[in-house]
Amino acid sequence: MAAAAGIGAGLAAAKLTGGNNRVLRGKVVLITGGSRGLGLSLARAFVRERCSIAICARDRAELEAAQNDLEGRGAEVLAIECDVSDRMQVDRMVELVIARFGRIDVLVNNAGEIQVGPVESMTLEDFEHAMQVMFWGTVYPVMALLPQFCSQGSGRIVNITSIGGKVAVPHLLPYTCAKFAAVGFSEGLRAELTGKGVKVVTIAPGLMRTGSFLNAWFKGDQERESTWFGLSSSMPGLSMNADRAARQIVAATARGDAEKILTIPANILARFHGLFPGATADILGVVDR
Repeated sequence: MAAAAGIGAGLAAAKLTGGNNRVLRGKVVLITGGSRGLGLSLARAFVRERCSIAICARDRAELEAAQNDLEGRGAEVLAIECDVSDRMQVDRMVELVIARFGRIDVLVNNAGEIQVGPVESMTLEDFEHAMQVMFWGTVYPVMALLPQFCSQGSGRIVNITSIGGKVAVPHLLPYTCAKFAAVGFSEGLRAELTGKGVKVVTIAPGLMRTGSFLNAWFKGDQERESTWFGLSSSMPGLSMNADRAARQIVAATARGDAEKILTIPANILARFHGLFPGATADILGVVDR
């Protein structure tokens, strides 16, 4: 009886933690956009699972600060300047990480930018830039690593998309278009890699308290746009803080979940939209006005 109780308690504990320590311990994790916000919170969460960490971003000062933070937590860290919209830079980054650690076990595509404003204030270049960063910036690292993952018969690809990749959100159209493309790529990739030992996890965060509004680009009436976006992305109950989100993402990574939608409001919105897509668009139109 005591042994059975002990086994039951162990299974319960593994379920609560997602079995992260067993699956992720000692793995090499590459996180794009890992110098701040959710990316840095993810790096810290993987450090707690005793992973080696590689992060990339475009800002050298932010990268150095993030590297110091992670090394202070006992991690082995490689920080690389890289613009994920540039294929050659991505290929070089992957080569540097493999040269340092010998392999990559987990790829987390997290890099992104947000443009906020009405569609009439957007240009074709805004849409092109969003696609370059958030769609091609996801495709390039995956395609660079896919031969290694398939040859070794293991690996995790974690694509941080957005609820905006499932429901078109007014005043975020370039961002939404890029995220829709990233969701399609991620879901199709998982289907194609089934049975090859490589798990693809699609993460769709809702509103996040990551300070993203401080780095967003605002167009049109910039004061009004920054006000609504800043308030909505920092409101408890509607949004989630980055550390909590990171813990859930790491657990989903360890389990190899197909999809994880973060925040209750985002889950409700995605399910309602799946059932009543026309109604969702009309309701969002009313909210927009």
